[in-house]
Amino acid sequence: MKPEELHLLIKEGEGLTVEFKERYSPKIDRDLVAFANTKGGYILLGVDDAGKVVGETLTNKMKAEMTDLARNCDPNIHIKRILQIDKAVVIEVAEGDEKPYSCSSGYYRRLDAVSQKMTQKEIRLLFKNAATVPFEERINKEVSFDDISREKIRVFFKEGDISVTKIVPQDILSSLALSRKTSIKNAGVLFFAQKPRDFILQCQMTLVAFKGRDRIHIYDRKDVQDDLLTQFNEAIIFLKKHLNIRSEIKGVNREDIYEIPLEALREAVTNAIIHRDYSMRGTSTMVEVHEDKVVVTNPGGLPEGLSPRSLINISVRRNELIADMFARMHKVERIGTGIKRMRDAMKSASLPYPKIKSDLFFTISFQRPAYSLKETKGSEKSSEIGSEKSSEKILKAIKADKYISAKKLADILEISQRAVEKQIAKLKAGEKLKRIGSAKSGYWEVI
Repeated sequence: MKPEELHLLIKEGEGLTVEFKERYSPKIDRDLVAFANTKGGYILLGVDDAGKVVGETLTNKMKAEMTDLARNCDPNIHIKRILQIDKAVVIEVAEGDEKPYSCSSGYYRRLDAVSQKMTQKEIRLLFKNAATVPFEERINKEVSFDDISREKIRVFFKEGDISVTKIVPQDILSSLALSRKTSIKNAGVLFFAQKPRDFILQCQMTLVAFKGRDRIHIYDRKDVQDDLLTQFNEAIIFLKKHLNIRSEIKGVNREDIYEIPLEALREAVTNAIIHRDYSMRGTSTMVEVHEDKVVVTNPGGLPEGLSPRSLINISVRRNELIADMFARMHKVERIGTGIKRMRDAMKSASLPYPKIKSDLFFTISFQRPAYSLKETKGSEKSSEIGSEKSSEKILKAIKADKYISAKKLADILEISQRAVEKQIAKLKAGEKLKRIGSAKSGYWEVI
C-alpha cells in the first residue's frame, strides 16, 4: 500500500472494511475475527475516531503478538500484511474462506463501522450463507473503468462530507471494496456506472401513485433507471409530492409536518435498496402511494429462519457493501436499527406501526392517518356523523374567512387536505357552497 492510498482510506473514514484505532491492544483479535467473517479490510493503528493521525510504531514484539492472536482464532485467520506507513500501522485482513471465525471472547462480524458480537441466530445464518457469493460481490465482466462516472463519485463524496481533490475511479472503487484489481463488482456498477442498466437490467425503482385503494387507476408514475443514490432521492421527492402536509408554529419558526413521518419513510426506502435481491431479473423496487396507505416493496424476502418480528433485535444484511455506502452517505443509521427507528417514528406521531410481510418480496406498509380508525359495526353511521360535523366546521370557517384555503381548513379541522377537498366537493354538489372566481384568486360563498 502506498502512502496516498492510506490517506484516501483515512479521508473516506471508518466503514465496513476500515477500522481506526489509536493504539494497539490484544483486544484487536475481535476486529480480526469481524473482518474475516465479513469482507476483510484494514485496521489502521495510530488513527483516532475522527480520522486524525496520532501515530503508532510497529515493533517486532507487536507484530509477533498480532500473528499469535490470528493463529489462536478458530479457524486460524490469515493476515495479509502488517506494515508501517508514515506514522500509522496498517493491518490487512483477508476475508475468510471458513466462516464463521471466533476468538477467545466469541464470534464477531463487521456491521458498518463497528465490530459487533453476534447472536446465536446470526451465527447460524452466517454458517448457512457462507458458501454463497452475494450478487453485489460478483465481478461484472462487461463493465470497465471507462464506464464509471466521475461526477457520481463526486456526488457520493459530497453526500458523505468527504473532501477529495483528485478523483481516480480505480483507486476510489478499490478503497471502498467495490472493485478487485482491474475488475469492478456489481455494487460498484449499481452506484457509479454512467448507465447502470446497460450492465444490470434490473437496476431500477418504480414510483406509482394510485387513485383509490386498489392497484388499478394510476395517476402518477415514474421509473427511475439510474444509480442507487438517484433512486433514493427520487423516491423521497415522489413521496413528498403525494403526501399531505400540515404546518405548526414552534416559537418563531414554522415546521412542515408530513402525514407519515419522513424519517420512517426514508428508513423504509433505504431498507428496500439495501436488502433487495438484485439477482432477481425482471423485478423492481416499488414505492406505492394509495389513498389509504404507502407501500414499499423490494424483491427478496427474509433469509430462512428469520421472521419480521425478529428484525427488531437481529440485523442480517443481504448486501453489506451497499449498506456500507449508504451509511457513509449518512442515509441510514449504523448498527442495523432501521426497523426500530421506523416503529419509534410512527409511535411518536401517534400512528400505527408499519405492517411487514415477507415471502419472495419484502413489504412494509404504512397506514395513512385519514384512514387510521378500524372499521367496526356501525362505522358507516359514525363516518356520516363525522362527515356532517366536518362540513359544519368548514362552512363556519368559510363564513369567517371567505378566502380561506383547503390547506388552512385542514390545519383547523386537524384532518388531511384530501379529506377537506372531499367535503367541499359534497357541499358544492349539495348546493351549500359555491366558488366565485378562479381557484387561485376567487373566494367561497356559503349558500
